[in-house]
Amino acid sequence: MTYELWYWNGIPGRGEFVRLALEAGAIAYRDCAREKGGEPSLLMGDMQKDRKHPPFAPPYLVADDMVIAQTAAILLFLGERHGLAPEGTKARMWVHQLQLTIADLVVEAHDVHHPIASGMYYEEQRDEALRRAPDFRDNRLPKYLGYFETVLAQREGWLVEGNTWSYADLSLFQVVDGLRFAFPQRMSKLAQNHERVMALHERVAALPELQDYLGSDRRLSFGDGLFRHYPELDAT
Repeated sequence: MTYELWYWNGIPGRGEFVRLALEAGAIAYRDCAREKGGEPSLLMGDMQKDRKHPPFAPPYLVADDMVIAQTAAILLFLGERHGLAPEGTKARMWVHQLQLTIADLVVEAHDVHHPIASGMYYEEQRDEALRRAPDFRDNRLPKYLGYFETVLAQREGWLVEGNTWSYADLSLFQVVDGLRFAFPQRMSKLAQNHERVMALHERVAALPELQDYLGSDRRLSFGDGLFRHYPELDAT
């Protein structure tokens, strides 16, 4: 079957975590909101369909008679159905736990530049962002990266046991990519003490399964969305 992925056109956002899993797993899908010019009305029209289990917000995946929303839930489903996570309840829950921790980091990174409200422009909350940024750079970001560094120190290059990647590895790659875009100075400094995390980023970037996708225009660039670069929010 061919899955239907729905997410806003033009920004990688949370949809990119799902795209990476679909692409790396060679799983057939349609990026529906990017078809026919990618007008926002495409996504809004699908979300307004009369469904027994409607999604609250994108991304969501239409699979058979299911509509699966929330990035971590989508990846849990794909991981089990398509072998993107180890077998067994214990291992699957471990990867799911990692994904939820990554989701927490994503929220905190986003809230640096939008600490008051997502519906307001950055310029309307710039003063609050300037207050929030140092705590994220100096405390929260090292705490998250340090956690993943500890996890990787116990394994063989990936976040799970065994010499293979999981969807959580793909997601950590995406987060590091976004953080390096948003906070290049700080990430350059932190890279010195988080060599395993940075090595995982490079290892995922070199996966044969992703080369076609990463080199194509299907891979959207950062800009608006979760990860944004405002020089005044960055520092070593």
